[in-house]
Amino acid sequence: MRIPAYSRGRRRGGGLLGLIGGRLPIIGLVIVGLAFYWFSNQKTGIAGRKQMVTMSVEQEVALGDQSYMQIMQSEPVLCSDRSRSCGMNEREIVDIIQKIGRDIAQAAIEWEREGAPVIGLGKTQGNVPSWGTLADKFQWEFKVIHSNVPNAFCLPGGKVAFYTGILETAANEDGIATIMGHEIGHALARHGAERMSQAKMMQFGQMAVGATVGDMGAGAQRAVMGAFGMGADVGVMKPFSRAHESEADMIGLELLTRACYDPREAPLLWGRMAQLGGGKRQPEALSTHPDPEKRAQAFVEVMPEYIKLYEEKCGALPAR
Repeated sequence: MRIPAYSRGRRRGGGLLGLIGGRLPIIGLVIVGLAFYWFSNQKTGIAGRKQMVTMSVEQEVALGDQSYMQIMQSEPVLCSDRSRSCGMNEREIVDIIQKIGRDIAQAAIEWEREGAPVIGLGKTQGNVPSWGTLADKFQWEFKVIHSNVPNAFCLPGGKVAFYTGILETAANEDGIATIMGHEIGHALARHGAERMSQAKMMQFGQMAVGATVGDMGAGAQRAVMGAFGMGADVGVMKPFSRAHESEADMIGLELLTRACYDPREAPLLWGRMAQLGGGKRQPEALSTHPDPEKRAQAFVEVMPEYIKLYEEKCGALPAR
């Protein structure tokens, strides 16, 4: 016998919209709250870009120092107090990295004193960020880590590490300066603090959405939370990460040029970077980094201005 259909109320529509149904006003309030949090924590950064930063420079530097200490204690640092040996080759590598690092750091100090202009970001006059100058306050350190990993970083506070695995791709001192300038650019632009602040905001949003759908079934909750997480990652976090990389590229180009390293090496370096891992990479929309070939092209487009800057500060570029 067929049992007649019975419903206790209006059927929900299919898909995600059907799941959230009448909760749209509450979710709208959550979005308004997140927007208020976002805009109330805006700082004026490099080249006038607005950045959401919720921590002080001192807090950021303290976290950087803590992380750096942990890394230095766990990794094989060339020619450190814990090194079993420091041969001529190792000493030469360390000396080169430290010299280039000091050159870029000094250029950064002078650059900030001039107002931190970035030709490649369209800011030829420049304004010091709202948090003031950083390069003249950082306690700079430059270490080399013996590892095949092609990596380098600069933590807040001026703590820099180069992995020997990236030196082959760097190829020469101008290539090292390109990488060095890029990593220092991240620290001066406070990209680390910005990313942590964005992640904190996303956590608030996730908690708020989770509370909103708390009375749903487990499957429905997973669908809503999964959609929120994916939207936040692909729609917010990854685009900002790619923007940070592009911004650090241009700040780095500004610094290496002012330190009298050849800016023409920058697009060549990123051409070599594109070949790491056999040249295979995921779609740019799912990546934290811009396409290497696009990065190289961005350098090419602004290169005439940086050649001019080099010649104003350092004299004629050597023939290539």
